[in-house]
Amino acid sequence: MFAVDTRAEPPHVVLTYDDGPEPGGTDAVLKALADNKATATFFVLLSRTRRYPQLLADTVAAGHEIALHGVDHQRLTLLDPSDVARRTTDARHELEDTIGKAVRWFRPPYGGQSAATWQAICDTGLTPVGWNVGCRDWVDLPNDIRLAEARAMNKGSIILAHDGFAAGLDAADDGPAPHIDRGGLTRELISVCTEKGFLCRSLEQALESGEPARRVWLDPTPLGRVKSFVQSRVGL
Repeated sequence: MFAVDTRAEPPHVVLTYDDGPEPGGTDAVLKALADNKATATFFVLLSRTRRYPQLLADTVAAGHEIALHGVDHQRLTLLDPSDVARRTTDARHELEDTIGKAVRWFRPPYGGQSAATWQAICDTGLTPVGWNVGCRDWVDLPNDIRLAEARAMNKGSIILAHDGFAAGLDAADDGPAPHIDRGGLTRELISVCTEKGFLCRSLEQALESGEPARRVWLDPTPLGRVKSFVQSRVGL
């Protein structure tokens, strides 16, 4: 697990968004972030950035950080690690050429990875990033349930939310998209963070006052999957 110790005051939490860009989702999230002067890291799918390049450009123009979620939303553990490395390298180059900036972070679809795919990602020069607070915004739930983990967050938590929903064109088959106001959920999430005294920042900005540290987290499954992820501890 890649971690970040920072000593920023007031303390930060890190906002991250997966599976975009998506019309009706990304634009609503960007408006909510702008209204609250918050920044976030967006883990994008190339299957989406190719379809919605203007939304990607809008995200960059708004000052948010762009990271890679994959060529599409295929689970990496179903692929040969050599294919993971090749696909990820090509995707990184394409994304960097598109936004004109370096890309540092990668989040595997579903958060799933084996030791071999983790190494394949690291070999591309990217760092795998996970989360320790989730909003469960990929299923239909009341927002008070979605925000339950957020209410128990600590300073430095990395929060997983979504500005899109991966579907068939993204090589995913996760059922129907939830009925959700993603901008509204972002506003409520930021409100919870504010009540706890935390600023909402991108991972890039959280690192401006921090030093990285590394740990390993073992997924307790029969396959013994290893996940290496960022868990920012901001404001310590």
